[in-house]
Formats: sequence, C-alpha cells, structure tokens
Amino acid sequence: MRTKRNSRVYEDLLADIGMTLISAKQTVALAINAELVKANWNIGKHIVEFEQHGETKANYGDALLSNLARDLKLAYGKGFSKSNLYLCRQFYLKYPIFQTLSGKLSWSHYSELVTITDDKERQFYEHLAIKENLSFRELKRQIDSVVFHRTLLSKNKKQGSNENGLVSINITDVVKDPYIFEFLGLPKQSIITEKVLERKLIDNLQNFLLELGKGFTFVAKQYKITLDNQHYFIDLLFYHRILKCFILIDLKTRKVKHQDIGQMNMYLNYFKEEENTIDDNEPIGLIIAADKHELLVKYATGGISNKIFVSKYQLYLPDKNAIEQRLKQLIDTDN
Repeated sequence: MRTKRNSRVYEDLLADIGMTLISAKQTVALAINAELVKANWNIGKHIVEFEQHGETKANYGDALLSNLARDLKLAYGKGFSKSNLYLCRQFYLKYPIFQTLSGKLSWSHYSELVTITDDKERQFYEHLAIKENLSFRELKRQIDSVVFHRTLLSKNKKQGSNENGLVSINITDVVKDPYIFEFLGLPKQSIITEKVLERKLIDNLQNFLLELGKGFTFVAKQYKITLDNQHYFIDLLFYHRILKCFILIDLKTRKVKHQDIGQMNMYLNYFKEEENTIDDNEPIGLIIAADKHELLVKYATGGISNKIFVSKYQLYLPDKNAIEQRLKQLIDTDN
C-alpha cells in the first residue's frame, strides 16, 4: 500500500513521462512535416526542370502530370494524384528558393497558399500565418473570409475621426469593415437580439478573436460604468496589447444611429478619466452594427476628438468579387 508521499512521487513520475512522450510526438510531427515540405518542394523542382529541358514541355504538355501520377502510383502507391503533383509544381514556382520557406508552416499551409495567384495577397496570408501562429484551419478561414481585401478596404476608408479629420494608420490596421461572423452558424436571414449576438460571440471567443485580429485581449462583457447615479453597460471590453489601449465594442443588430456614436463618445471620455493608467494610450470605440449610413457616420463623428469607428457585420462569408469591386471603386474615387 502506497503512502501519501510515495503516491505524490509516483504521480510526478507519471506526469514527467507524459510530458516526455508529448514532447517527443510533437518533435516527430515537426520533423515529418519538415521532410514532407522538403520532399514536395524537390518534386516540384524536378518537374519544372524537366519541363524546361529542351523540347520536353512542348512534347508532354499537360499529359506530363497525368503520366507521372499514373506511374508513381504503380511504383510507390497512393498519394501521387495529378492535383498533388500540380501543387508541388506550383510550390516550387512560387517559392524557388528553399531557404525562404518557414519551418512554422506545414505542407497543408503551403498547399493552400500556392493557390493564391496574387503575390501580395499570398505574402500577406503567409506572414499572417507565421506571425499569429495560425493553424491550417485558421489560415483557410482567414483566406475564405477575404481578410486581405477587407484590411485594404478598411485602410482606405476614412471612417474614424480625430480632431484633424485624419486617421492614424496604426489604428486603421486593426479595424475591419465588414466583420464576418459566419462561425456563429446563424442563418443569413435570422433575426437576433444584441444579447444573443453578444452571447454567441463570447461562446465562440477563439474564432471572434481570430476575426478581430492580432493583439486583442478579452477583458469583460457588459462592463458597468456609473454616471450621475445611472448605470451604463459596454457590451464588450478588450485591451489591445500592441496599441496599448482599451477597445470598447458596442453591438447593434440594426442600422447605427447618431445616438449610438454619442453614447460611445461618452464611454470613451469616461475611460480616459476613470479607467486609463499612465501607460495606456487613449481608448478606441468600435460600433459593430448590422448596417450603417456612411454619410451619417461621417457627420456624427466629425469634430469628435475620440477615435470612434463604425463597422458592419455579416453572418456569412462575403463574395470576394464584390469586395474586390468595392475596393477598386474606392481606390478610383481617391485617385
């Protein structure tokens, strides 16, 4: 029969062995991934060099990948489909220098990245995946929700105001328009209340933080402030560790009104006086609404010294072509 002391020692032994096994599995997985990335890059290299040698490209054409897929399957078994070989080929063409590849990204990451034709867009998602340590699933979600185009769109929109009518690029870097909440699994035409939307976002906090972007740290929901013996509640309170400021979020399941902007301005003034410490920058207000009138937002925020942004939300993935068209129109207008 074990004594309590021996029992604790034994439990420590089990924990130590468990951690060793977990660490070993992670090391093996990383090693396997690194070899897979290297092998697929070399396969792509062999294919491209063969195509570029003499007249073989003209002779084989698209049949080359089909022939390779058939013969490799016969010799080595499954895993050599025409589509996989095509990805290997594209992998080498997009990343011809092996040393530029990141050990943080798996073959699944790269097989998704090489399908992006625009170099700047692909580099954006690659850097995003590395910096934020995104899993393949998270990366695919960011691509599907066209974060690249929405980020460009938000940077071009001068919807946040300060006393000079200008917006700091550091602030607009973290604000998107629209926000995509498809991860809530709500029907497109569903009618929901603000409380339900808030609860759903908190229940899916990991995905919500992913949509908000890098640097957001959740602080509280329904954060209470009291003025003139009256209580007010801020829907969601975050702290941005890069900007070093509080970000106050109000949710509206209807079109935003000028009163909503005035109320957010009051919240920000309160935070500057009562909540900010000496190391905090000025707080930011973000109203996420079902709809908005651009001109109303412009007039309602005009002359306000606080940083207030108004963005729309969608309950489904956006149409990439529609967002690209909106971005093009905005750029053409600015020019």
